[in-house]
Amino acid sequence: MSTRFDEKSATHHAEDGVVLLRTGVLMKSTQVTMESTKEMVYVVDDDPRVREALSSLLRASGKGVRMFSSGQEFLDFRCEDSCACLILDLKMPGLGGLEVQRSIAVKASIPVIFITGRGDIPSTVTAMKGGAIDFLTKPVDEAALLASVERALQQDRANRKEAIEHARLVAQYDSLTPREREVLPLLVSGLLNKQAAFKLGITEYTVQIHRGHIMRKMEADSFATLVKLAAKLKLEAAGATNRNT
Repeated sequence: MSTRFDEKSATHHAEDGVVLLRTGVLMKSTQVTMESTKEMVYVVDDDPRVREALSSLLRASGKGVRMFSSGQEFLDFRCEDSCACLILDLKMPGLGGLEVQRSIAVKASIPVIFITGRGDIPSTVTAMKGGAIDFLTKPVDEAALLASVERALQQDRANRKEAIEHARLVAQYDSLTPREREVLPLLVSGLLNKQAAFKLGITEYTVQIHRGHIMRKMEADSFATLVKLAAKLKLEAAGATNRNT
């Protein structure tokens, strides 16, 4: 069984007379995977016809959808902890799309796709500099929109994975003792064990012991890996500072 967007059900007209969706995408129910059902697409547009058309298209492709009639309504909503992206209208009463983009950038990270019937180059540049995935004009081509949504969700999955890995790295660093945190930046800055020992006023053997503990707690299988982990924690600068004191 398949679901098809025909012109009668999916073609709507906004106040400026443009078609909201270009139809013709055939979606098969077998394409809906368990993973996609966990994905959420938030749609923010003041036109209910746009929201309904986008919602129908996205649900047909297996995405969960939540709709909002204003930017403030979305900002007041507590988003679910799941892979998600945001389809955001540029021109709306009250908070415009660019204002909403700036607001969410302060407290969260969610990929944004802008749609508008009255786009302009300055707005497009501002949106893209703000990290927008895409900037689509109405009438919105279904295939282009779905492709943008997939790119946005892929980016969010990558961002979430990176955040989890960073949180784990921070937890590993927090497990180090105060002395081990002093030794680590010295080692990754390129100092030999005896040089680090001299700076800290301890023996070279003690530095070797600390180094072994650090490698184990940071789950580093080599010193090169440890250097990379320290770089992610931005400890190289600390090591350089200590080296010059």
